[in-house]
Amino acid sequence: MTKLADALLPALPDDGTTGALAGRVWRPDVDGPSVVAIRAEGVFDVSMKFPTMRDLCEAEDPAAALRGVTGERLGALDDILANTPVDARQSSLPWLLAPIDLQAIKAAGVTFAISMLERVIEERARGDLAAAAKFRTEVQALIGDDLAALKPGSEQAMALKQMLIAQGAWSQYLEVGIGPDAEIFTKAQPMAAIGTGMDAGVHPGSTWNNPEPEVVLVVNASGTVVGATLGNDVNLRDVEGRSALLLGKAKDNNASAALGPFLRFFDASFGMDDVRNAVVSLTVEGEDNFRLEGASSMAKISRDPADLAGQMLNAHHRYPDGAVLYLGTMFAPIDDRDAPGKGFTHKTGDIVTVSTPRLGRLVNRIRATDQCAPWSFGAGALMRNLAGRGLL
Repeated sequence: MTKLADALLPALPDDGTTGALAGRVWRPDVDGPSVVAIRAEGVFDVSMKFPTMRDLCEAEDPAAALRGVTGERLGALDDILANTPVDARQSSLPWLLAPIDLQAIKAAGVTFAISMLERVIEERARGDLAAAAKFRTEVQALIGDDLAALKPGSEQAMALKQMLIAQGAWSQYLEVGIGPDAEIFTKAQPMAAIGTGMDAGVHPGSTWNNPEPEVVLVVNASGTVVGATLGNDVNLRDVEGRSALLLGKAKDNNASAALGPFLRFFDASFGMDDVRNAVVSLTVEGEDNFRLEGASSMAKISRDPADLAGQMLNAHHRYPDGAVLYLGTMFAPIDDRDAPGKGFTHKTGDIVTVSTPRLGRLVNRIRATDQCAPWSFGAGALMRNLAGRGLL
């Protein structure tokens, strides 16, 4: 087993299979993916009832629907996880995929005060790490680093905005951080996400980048939040710092949207208040023996998760197959890795673990984007595969 395979367990939440847990598995015997239920007895294919995860999320009560459906047992969860890393995989056995399919993959940016300050610093530094350290000190001296209690769009927030404009310190990142409108952007295309145990991509042209550990909401087509999962919004800080207009290049790259390990649907055991109170932990372990640990407390988010979901999907923004929404992070690593003042950036082989007790552990290994498995199975391929299996 590889180091990545060793890091995958335990994957389940701290209450095991108490919750309604759903995932997706690639089945080599049918040359395609299946929606699965994660149960104490193993992993069960429920695609005869729910051909896509989108279909399950659109059920009236996804948690109850998942618990009520039977299906073929594909094996033990630990065995399927162990077969997921590409360099540990037996191609004849099933492996885990990202737990979504046709949903739009969206993200909310600048939702935490610390993240907001780091974006201002990125903008001012224009990708220069040395300049970033200097600007960080200047910005914090001006506005501090505890804006979590400031309600975006409030009179107090607008007064702060006017003060910063007067001092020549206003930024587009402060606009979405404390203004009335959240930053909602497209992180990746439907079907492009990677799951736990897979290699996550960092563009080799980037010299300043980082993981972003986040809770991800699962929202159906009517705008109802039906569950949540974990995410790593892999980000190229130097690219975004050069210009906010390069956000697509900084965010949407091969294998740069990690989600998983499973979707946990809302029920009596897990709901929106669990999301609001979650503490998301991050660990980065490098082949150079570097270790980074951090955490992001959802209690410190500047905008309520339900408000962010409502700004994403509403009468003006429709997603007929639903959407998932990365909620942002307060974790912006600034620890020096190689040299003083150079901050943190990824290296090939880093093992990144994102975890929280009620959602489990999402684990990925960092590779260059052109060295990760190419994305070749899109919505068209999914439809053809499901039709060929008689599931549509």
